[in-house]
Amino acid sequence: MPKLPGGPLARRPLHFIWIADCSGSMGYGGKIQSLNNAIREALPHMQDAAAENPNAEVMVRAVKFSSGASWHMASPVPVEQFRWDDLKAKGVTDMGKALQLVAEQLDPEMMPQRALPPVLVLISDGHPTDDVRAGLRDLMAQPWGRKAVRIAIAIGDDVEKSVLERFIGHPELEPLQANNAESLVTFIKWVSTAVLKSASSPASQTVNSDQSSNVPLPPVPDADVQVDDVW
Repeated sequence: MPKLPGGPLARRPLHFIWIADCSGSMGYGGKIQSLNNAIREALPHMQDAAAENPNAEVMVRAVKFSSGASWHMASPVPVEQFRWDDLKAKGVTDMGKALQLVAEQLDPEMMPQRALPPVLVLISDGHPTDDVRAGLRDLMAQPWGRKAVRIAIAIGDDVEKSVLERFIGHPELEPLQANNAESLVTFIKWVSTAVLKSASSPASQTVNSDQSSNVPLPPVPDADVQVDDVW
């Protein structure tokens, strides 16, 4: 391949962050293991999707929250090198602390100016047990928090959807409802591939930076799988 004049084009970083609930309730019905399996199963597809856009450098990491919150994988890892470590379920649901951790990393001093909009995927099966409003305020106080593609996946029916809706902050987007392992796989694969492609496409670079804006997203897949095993 001939060399481009002036050298190769610099790749623009795109930070993809899983924000995963691993509270005790995630241990019931095999939910936590289904989440682990779904992310691991989607990873090769995510790597393929990232490879299709050589102008974007996809960096992946993860936050976990239960009794408190911490980085499950703290350093941004190139998607082609990313490997998933299983989460374990215990404790309560300190979602607010998780959002504050993410907000700290989206500070303009921590993010390159030429980055693409981050993708934040919040996954939960219950009700926050801490001050989630403070976490949301911190997240939305960051310019990159407002520009981020924010997706939420509700696992089962016992979820405080109003919190997930506020996290998304977009009138036309609703939390994805995963009622079984099959639908969870479908949604995890969608955010790992179709959403990632949209966020890394040239169109995402021209989106208005207004607080209500977001990267145009592809249609949400139909995950109405008829199975007996429902959470």
